[in-house]
Amino acid sequence: MIELATLALVGLVFVAVFAVLSLAASIVHGIVWLLLLPFRVLFGILLLPLLLLKAVLGGILFVVFIPVMVVAAIVGVLATVLVVAVPLLPFLIVGAGLYILVRAASPLPAR
Repeated sequence: MIELATLALVGLVFVAVFAVLSLAASIVHGIVWLLLLPFRVLFGILLLPLLLLKAVLGGILFVVFIPVMVVAAIVGVLATVLVVAVPLLPFLIVGAGLYILVRAASPLPAR
């Protein structure tokens, strides 16, 4: 029973040490964030025109390349359908021949 109590005490000590280290890391993180905040604001102001230029160029390229992507998607779908359909053509031909034979052999229904 003493072993269980010792194990529980060691576990509580580990949890307490982890809590203290986590609190210390959070405090250090907050201090570093506050120290670097002016640099983040400065770089944000300096890079804003470049980000706007990136957005404009991205929009232009999006408008230019959408038709190309649509054509590529259509070609891809057509190629996929052909890749699946071409190996099945012999079965389609045999089925069509059987259909013609059965249709010719059956009498026409009265109208």
